[in-house]
Amino acid sequence: MWFFILVALVVVGVVAYRMRVPLLARILGQSESRVDRQLNRRKR
Repeated sequence: MWFFILVALVVVGVVAYRMRVPLLARILGQSESRVDRQLNRRKR
């Protein structure tokens, strides 16, 4: 049972990371382009 919970958490984490720009834009109430610019700026 713990194995399935662990797999589900990993899958949710990967999906959240792949869709981080739309998710953050919705949570913060900002446009996706603005969130994308800020995420890309922080990497440098």
